[in-house]
This record gives sequence, structure tokens and C-alpha cells, in this order.
Amino acid sequence: MDVQVRRLKEFGVTMGEMTRYMDALIKDSEQLAMMIDSVPSVDNLDFIMESDALGHTVMDQLQGHDSLLGVAETVTLEEVNTVGAEVLEFISDFGKPSAPLPAAIVACVPKKVHIDGVGESSFEICPEEITESMKAGLEEPIYPEPELEVPKELITQSELEDLKVQHRPSFVPFKEDDVVKVFDNETGITQRRLSNGISVNYKITQNEARVGVMRLIVGGGRATEDSESKGSVIVGVRTLSEGGCVGNFSREQVELFCVNNLINCSLESNEEFIFMEFRFALRDNGMRAAFQLLHMVLEHNVWLEDAFDRAAQLYLSYYRSIPKSLERATAHKLMVAMLNHDERFVEPSPHSLEKLTLQSVKEAVMNQFVGSNMEVSVVGDFTEQEVESCVLDYLGTVSAAKSSNKEEHIEKISFLPSPSDLHFQQVYIKDTDERACAYIAGPAPNRWGFATEGKDLFNDIRSSSADAEISAPANSGKTHINVRNHPLFFGIALSLLAEIINSRLFTTVRDSMGLTYDVSFELNLFDKLDLGWYVIAVTSTPSKVHKAVDACKGVLRGLHHNKIVERELDRAKRTLLMKHEAETKTNAYWLGLLAHLQSASVPRKDISCIKELTTLYESATIEDLYLAYEHLKVDDSSLFACIGIAGAESGEEVNDDEPELGLPGMVPMGGRGLSTMTRPTT
Repeated sequence: MDVQVRRLKEFGVTMGEMTRYMDALIKDSEQLAMMIDSVPSVDNLDFIMESDALGHTVMDQLQGHDSLLGVAETVTLEEVNTVGAEVLEFISDFGKPSAPLPAAIVACVPKKVHIDGVGESSFEICPEEITESMKAGLEEPIYPEPELEVPKELITQSELEDLKVQHRPSFVPFKEDDVVKVFDNETGITQRRLSNGISVNYKITQNEARVGVMRLIVGGGRATEDSESKGSVIVGVRTLSEGGCVGNFSREQVELFCVNNLINCSLESNEEFIFMEFRFALRDNGMRAAFQLLHMVLEHNVWLEDAFDRAAQLYLSYYRSIPKSLERATAHKLMVAMLNHDERFVEPSPHSLEKLTLQSVKEAVMNQFVGSNMEVSVVGDFTEQEVESCVLDYLGTVSAAKSSNKEEHIEKISFLPSPSDLHFQQVYIKDTDERACAYIAGPAPNRWGFATEGKDLFNDIRSSSADAEISAPANSGKTHINVRNHPLFFGIALSLLAEIINSRLFTTVRDSMGLTYDVSFELNLFDKLDLGWYVIAVTSTPSKVHKAVDACKGVLRGLHHNKIVERELDRAKRTLLMKHEAETKTNAYWLGLLAHLQSASVPRKDISCIKELTTLYESATIEDLYLAYEHLKVDDSSLFACIGIAGAESGEEVNDDEPELGLPGMVPMGGRGLSTMTRPTT
């Protein structure tokens, strides 16, 4: 860091850097100005209050953009570097008599550090060592930053023409008929399928002016890891992300290409899928730039040994930090027990990480990138011609010949059978602050009505309500449908049930009994895997946490003797419908709705799951909720609980060298589908 700061102070930014970042700043400002009519009132109010408090001149987005354009023309490279040198000299000139005195030097260091072969050892450092380290860095030689050539495009027009001749991309009919384009008037969703097997969904919106979002979903995820490749998918995805190279372009060139085109890109994985998500501005062919990057990742990805090492070290550090977090330690201990020591749902252990190689993680990831296993959804303020041109040019020219060496095989996933002494566990961590948390969890079906062993719960629903018909109440003016016959029945009924249980937990355990600071009930409903689970998270004190857990169990199991009433159902419906209505004004939410529309691994999802969502919520009855509740396992043989207690006088120490299956911890992942992560984690 010292070297980089000194280089920036001494040599400044280059003309190319200044041009790039000034252009990005202007593009970003222009984007905000175009969205002036869609900025939420609360954001405008916060901006006005902040500007007033700081004595700033209040301008709207258009005024601000016009002012920026006027100022930008007058800024010179010399001025930028002069200001930069003044700002950075307190670091670059540290130790010199003429240097400004820093207000403080803050070093964040761990209390303990892991040493291979030794384990946890105390980390010791003195102020003199910190000072000497800084001075040593400041004495290293520095050189000017070389001017980096930033590509204006990742695929040239001539290269694209060659690809089109080679692959002859086209839209093909859907299997069930000769229709090559499915458009739904009610939702505005278009479905397409390419000749190489890739499915495409898109929706044109004006939610954000001249902005688009895109998500690639690849089926498989961590569930495809076997006993000999634990952690391979999650480490592989991180390796690809860490490398950041495509084709002959370096990571720095790719990053600057994204800066120039206002592209944000992320790559993540979970148990079921691998996701690649883009946010881009459509100004100056920004969408074509995003599609070019996606094409290059799919066709010309680069796997680097040093990126693999960084990814493996990252997950190793995550694993070793597990016992230092009360919440993560508690959550992981519960997850390990509930899912019968299945490492695909938790942090890969050091033993598993040691077995991985660059080649093994590459194969684990790339074997999933098969044409028919990939679905791309695009939402934004573009035209039909713009999006379909990009889809044909850059997705249609992805090789269709790629295929996995073996069919996807998912090893059996099961919950820990009863009886077992792991249904209730405790974790103790020594800490200066006394606090406690707990997690209570149990099996649930997946979003589409499948439970463990592939059992189809709709068969049970149909047998218990063969003659059930739902009709609209007289003069209601609302359309009603039979929720129980809909593929999204469990998703709808369990979401409403979760809202009601959440409300009861809060009013009973927190407000009435005063046993917890916070309590929540969340569902983790898979789309592809035949299982799901619910989680109750409790934050309390060591003296009250056991009573809080018992009280939560009582609320969870009490729905039969303390019946749900119409008032509770109406409130839950209003909450979820208001949330749905608000979020439909965002492109990111529509990406989630479009996900899996054409996925062979989620066969029950179709357009009705989007267009009838509001009606499904409105039509659900208390009886529907109880039908779904019957498939939440809340009995003693199915329910798992783990209590975590931290304090100066803890009951026992958490040993960092426990066997891997007993060590408490949790995967700090970004999210299921980037938005619906519900596992117990912090």
C-alpha cells in the first residue's frame, strides 16, 4: 500500500486514467439525471436534509449533471495531481520532518493467529514494529504506472462475423410446438430459445431509464460435489472471479472495460446453481459490452493458479474464523447436525480444501456450463431489437458442442435420523461481553411441493381436498383461483404462514414474555433439490435463552390449539402484496421472477407463477395454510436446536482443532439467487 500511495503522490494519475474516470463520472451523473422522475421521495428527502446540514447547495439530478459538465471541462491533469499529492503526503512523506502529522495510526490485528502444525497462537506486535514496517515500505523504489491499453470491445466486429458464420445462431422452436417466440401480454415477458440450447427470458421496463440487468443461471451448484470433491464448486467459482481474465485480456483491462461501460458484474454459487449477474447502462452500446463480457467468460475463461490459491486461502480463513463468531459457530453446529454432516451446505474444511487442485475445481464448474443447462434473463429499458440482436450475436455464438463428461449426479441429501443426541446442542465462546443466541430449525418441503426422497406432496394435497373448490365471495369483485391446484401452492402458503409465525413470535416471545431482543422465522425453500428447511433465529441473554427457545417451540407448535384467524391472514396478505407491488418497480426483482421459467430442473414453474402471483395470495385460505403447515416438521424427532452462549465464564471452550464435522461454523455466502438467502448465518 505504501508503494502505491507514494507512486500516486509522486507521479500522479495518467492522462488515460483521468479521461477514463472522468468519462465514467459523467456517464454515472447522466444516468442519475435520466432517472430524476423515478427517485423515491425518501431518497430525495434524505439528500435535501444532508445537503442542508452540511451547508451544500441543493440541486436536483439534472442541475447537478449540468454543473458537473461545466466543471469537468475546466479540470486539468495538473490540478488533479496537485490535489492528490496534497491529500496523500501525510502517508507518502511519513517520517519526514516536513510531513503532516497523522491524527492516529490504527492497526487492526487478531488476538490469535493460526500457525500450521501448531494451531492457534497468540499474535503479538508492538508499536515500534508497525512504525518500522511503514518506513520500510516507504523506502522501496517506485516507478511510474505504465499506460494500460483499455479495450473498447472484447470481440471485434470481424471476430463476431466469423463466429456467426461458424455457429449460425438462430432462435429455435420450443419442444412442445413450432412457436419460436412466446410473449405474454399481461406480464410483458418474452421467452426465447437459442439453437445452442440456451434459454432466454426478457422483459422491457422503464423502472430505470436506459439501465439493464442480466443474470445467467447454471444448474448444478454445490449439490453436484461428491465425497472426493467437497468445496470444488464454491472454490472454483471464486477462482474464476479472482482471476478476472478473459481471452488475452488481463484482469486490469477487463476491470477498466467495465468501468468505461458502467458494468457491474458478480459471480457466485450456492447449493443448486451458479449465477453470473450484470448491471449495465445502455448508453454507448453498454448492453453489447455486457453481452461481450458474458460471451468471453463462457467461451474464453482463464484459470490461474494464483487465483486458485487465493480462493482456497479465503475459504480456509473463513473456516478458521468460525469459532470466533458466536452466531456462525451456533448456526453451523446446527446445520451440520440437521443435514447429517453434509459438507455441501457448510464451509469446506481444511482437509477438503487440501484435496482440491486447479484442474479439479475447473472441471467441477465448467462441466455445468452446458448449453441446455443455462438460462439467461434480461430486464431493462431497451428495445426488442436491441436485446434480441445481443442475444443472437453473443449468446447464440456460444459453443453448443460443450458437454459434461458425465451426467449430473447428486449424492443423496438427507436429514439426520432420530433418535440422536444432536437434536439439541450448545456452543460456548469466551468473550468479554455476555450474550446468547439460538437457532431452531427443521425440515420443510421445497418451493414446488417436493420433500426428501423425491416425495410429491401434491398427491397428499389432492387426496385430502379432492372436492375442494374455491369461489369468490359474493360481490368481492376479485378473481379467485384454486390455490391447491397451482404449482406455487407451497411457495404461497408457506410464505403466508411464515409471516404469521413471525408476527406471533415477535408479539409473544419478545413483547409479552420479554425473553429476546429479536426473533425471526425464515424459510429456505429450494427450487431444484427435494428439500427445504425453516429457521427460527433468537437473540437473547445467557439467563433467558433457554426459556426463549422453549417459548419459540411453543409458538411454532401451537398453531393447532391457537388457531390462525382471518385477521392474521389478512395482515399477512397485505404485507406480502405490498412488498410484491413495491418490488415490481425494480429490475432486480423481475430477474428473480424470471428465474427458472425454462429450466428443465424446475419443471413446475411457468408463466402462471408470475402473472397469477397476486391472485394466489388473495385466494389463499386458512385451510390452505394448515395443509402446508402439516408438512413443516415441528415434532421432537425432526426439530433441531443449538444455543450459543458467550461470556467471561463460559461453560466450555470451542476447540479450533475439533474434527471437521463437529466444528461450529457457517458459509458466509452472498445469497440464494442473490436475494433469498435464509440459512442461519451472519
